[in-house]
Formats: sequence, C-alpha cells, structure tokens
Amino acid sequence: MYTEEMLESIKLVEAAREANAAMEPRRMSAEEKDQVLKENHPDYRADQFDTLSVGPNKGEKAPKELVKLLQSDSRLKDHLPDLSCPDYETDVLIIGGGGAGASAAIEADEAGQKVMIVTKLRIGDANTMMAEGGIQAADKPNDSPAQHFLDAFGGGHFAADKELVYKLVTEAPDCIQWLNKLGVEFDKDKDGNMITTHGGGTSRKRMHAAKDYSGAEIMRTLRDEVLNRQIPVIDFTSAIELILDDKGHCAGAVLLNMETKEILIAKAKVVIIATGGAGRMHYQGFPTSNHYGATADGLVLAYRVGAPLREQYTLQYHPTGAAFPEQIFGALVTEKVRSLGAKLVNVKGEVFMNPLETRDVTAATVIRECRRGNQVNTPGGQGVWLDTPMIDLKNGEGTIEKRIPAMLRMFGKYGIDIRKQPILIYPTLHYQNGGVKVGTDSQTCVENLFVAGEAAGGVHGENRLMGNSLLDVIVFGRNAGKYAAAKAKDVVVGNLTLDHVAKFEKELEDAGITPDTVSPMLLPDYTRKVND
Repeated sequence: MYTEEMLESIKLVEAAREANAAMEPRRMSAEEKDQVLKENHPDYRADQFDTLSVGPNKGEKAPKELVKLLQSDSRLKDHLPDLSCPDYETDVLIIGGGGAGASAAIEADEAGQKVMIVTKLRIGDANTMMAEGGIQAADKPNDSPAQHFLDAFGGGHFAADKELVYKLVTEAPDCIQWLNKLGVEFDKDKDGNMITTHGGGTSRKRMHAAKDYSGAEIMRTLRDEVLNRQIPVIDFTSAIELILDDKGHCAGAVLLNMETKEILIAKAKVVIIATGGAGRMHYQGFPTSNHYGATADGLVLAYRVGAPLREQYTLQYHPTGAAFPEQIFGALVTEKVRSLGAKLVNVKGEVFMNPLETRDVTAATVIRECRRGNQVNTPGGQGVWLDTPMIDLKNGEGTIEKRIPAMLRMFGKYGIDIRKQPILIYPTLHYQNGGVKVGTDSQTCVENLFVAGEAAGGVHGENRLMGNSLLDVIVFGRNAGKYAAAKAKDVVVGNLTLDHVAKFEKELEDAGITPDTVSPMLLPDYTRKVND
C-alpha cells in the first residue's frame, strides 16, 4: 500500500525503533510551547479570521467560515410559519441526539418531566460515537480532582471558566460510576478495577477507556437507556430557528423534516441545545474527524436569539489524523496510540518531540516539522510517522490487538498492519473549543435556553485535553437535564413569536451585510463542481 518513497523512509524508522523506544524526549518549556503555537498553529493565522459586525459578539474575531455562517440569512426570512398550532408540545425540548443530549434526556426524564429529543440524523449519529481514547476522572488514590483541575485549566491556557472546570472535575468520578451502572463496559483488570492510562497534558493516569471505541460504547449505553425509558426521539429532523415567547424567553423551535422538507413547530417550557461541533465547516480547508452533521447549528440558533459565544476564535486540530491512505484522510487516530507508547517520527527516522504534549502543541509541532522539510510526502499531502510497532515492542506482543483493535482494523482494511508498520498522520480538525456562553446551571443569558456538550463554551478554554470531551458531555449533559427539568416546573409559556428573525435581519441590513447564504448549514455540501 505504501509508495516506494514511503517504504524507504520506513527502513530508517525501523532501524532507529529500538533506540527511539528507549528514548524519553524532554518536555518543552512554556516559552517553547508559546513560540511553536504562534508560529505554526492554525488559530494564529490572522488572515483566516474576520470580525463579527452584528450580534452579541460584535467586534470580536472568529474564523471566516463561522463569521459568514453567523451573519447569514435565516432559513425563515421570507416565510415565517404559523406558530398558533404546534405540532409538538413538551416540557423539555432537546436539540441533538449525541452524548450530551441523551444524558440530558435521561436526567430530565428521571426528574419527572416530559422530554423530547429532535436530531437531524439518528440518535447516536454524533461526535460522541466517534470518540476513541477515553474519559478522564480522578478516582484513583494517587490522584485528585484538584490535580485534574490544574491539568485542565492549564491545558486550556487559563482561559476557561474556573467554576465550570471545577464542576467538570469534581463530578467526574460520579459520572464514571453512573456510566458503569448503566452498563458501559470499561476496561478492567482481573480483579474488576478500572484500568487507567495517561493522555496528553495529564499528570496522572486517569483515562478510563473501553478499548479504543470508548465513545461508541458510551453512546450505545446512553441510547439504550433513552429508548428503554421510551423518551420520544424525532429522527432526521433539524431545528432551524429557536422560538421565543412575548417575554423574550426561549419557548421551542421551528423544525425541518430532513426527508420531506416539512416545517414543524415544537413548543416547550425549556430548550436544551446539544448540537455538537463544527468540523464539517472545514475551517482553513482542513480535513476533519467529525461526523457528517457537525456544522455549528447550535451556535447559529443561540446567536440569533442573542446568546453570546466565547472562545469562538479557537479550534482544536487533533495532532494525529490519518494522512494516508486517502480513503481515511482526516480520520481520527486516537491519542491512546501515543499514550500506549508510540512516538512521532520524521522522514529520517528521528523522534522530534515528546508524544504526550498537549494537543495544540503537538499539532503545531507536527506542522512545524513538515515545514522544516522533514515530512513524508503522500499523493494528497504530507505527514509524519506515528511508530505504532513500538507499542508491542514496549508492552508485549498482542497489546495493539487488545487495546486498540479499532485502529488495527481501520488501517488493516487498506493493507497496513500497524503491528508491523508505522502509520502516517497529520493534524485534523477535531473539536470546537469555544461555544455558547453558559453558567454553572448550563443556562444562557436567554431565559429557559440551556446549552450542553461541545456547543457550550467555557469548559475547555483555548485547548481541550484528551478525555475531557466525553467527560464534558456527561457532566454537563446531566447538569443541563437536571436544571432544565427543575426550571420547567415553574415555567408558564407566553405567546410564541419569531420577532427576533426580523430584528436580526434588520441588524444585518444596518451593517451593510447582504448575505448570499442561509443558516444553519445543516449538512455539508460535497457536490463536485464541474467547470464547462
């Protein structure tokens, strides 16, 4: 499968493998990290950002693609639907069927409220399903939530909301037990104790995993619980606009059936946005590890009703996306591969960094190594080696097959045996670090509008550590479900209105913006354009 040029480089990698495996590359200093980020990380490319001219974040920067989306016309601009006869009425409306949405639904149902999930694909078609490496929790004797806090807050460049980080780390052990009781098959030793490993930026082994399909196992369990509770799930249905009442409180959503294009109205006492990330926006032309529906819908919906964003200017480019073969270009190569002992190696067979630096530093360093001319060229781009055979060399034969079977299968389909040959990687667009600004109750400044999971900002600051995303969707999904359910008990919904749509369109007009697109995007467009 590999080209002759690649095979020549592999010979150098193999010759140096034993020495490289024994090497312990030093960690970068704070100054070195800052320098490599500023010179190489995509977030520092000023020409790839624009300034928002309208909305609650007016005057702030964001990626060009996101600015265009936020400043697009509403899909309802010229044809507002009748809100007088809702098609659905519920206490808690959850938009999104991933880990955060499912967790919220379970807790809101547990609290005795009427719950409904709407999701534009199927329940479980989400980034949660695609998460591989694990979920963090400081539940071992040599660890503590305080240590977890320091790792997470520092890893996010001290930009996160400290109260949200506190909630994340202190509720983590309980979330692991909650998932365990629901039936998640975590990796355990012969005595039933959970096996934990390191991740990039962690000072303790606190990564709990289900081999290398942790997210899929967690999502399987949450989906089963939602279905077992008979919580209504409306599949293939997107929210295209939030509905407010005459008090300015969130009171439902306008829905679009993705198959029939029928417009439907959902009235609710409270709404939880759990729409996930934005990888399918392909910022700066990067490939993505995200699922097909990750198009920043929740940011658009919340922004148009006046909920501000935070850290919207920062994205996470996972350092190890598949760079070859092209059939899996951009697919996630879990950080667990590095936590098990594989090192990053350049075309000359040289280890050029510690493999467990934080994700942003690792991605920036890989980009720098390629810019220095030490890359392996591929038919579609470039990359560096992730020397996977080191794992069995260091931990014993069979470790790869036992601990990262999904990776073994993914590359095996294309004739690459990761037990015997290294794999090529390059950073891939992976995570939306920022999102809608929320409080510790997961509520936005718009009354009765909650946001949880990747669509919410403030938890990770400007960079997220491995294992804190699966933790985020559970902690804050549950959090949103509990608080939303409690709030719904006392809500009396006023007259429904879409007045905010005209108000936002007027703001665009006053700013001299004439959009040529509508939002939310809903799905990416991969139609091939043929020039005549």
